[in-house]
Amino acid sequence: MTVLGFLIPVSLILGGIGLVAFLYTVRSNQYDDPEGDSRRILNDDWDDHPKP
Repeated sequence: MTVLGFLIPVSLILGGIGLVAFLYTVRSNQYDDPEGDSRRILNDDWDDHPKP
């Protein structure tokens, strides 16, 4: 039972860290265009390294 006294706070702290990391990614607009990247891979118009 003493192990639960250690594991419960640790799991709550890790869950809080995960929640803070998720909220940071949402607020920094990292999920705005989920389909755009997959379309840009197949499209030659947005090539970062064009052929000479």
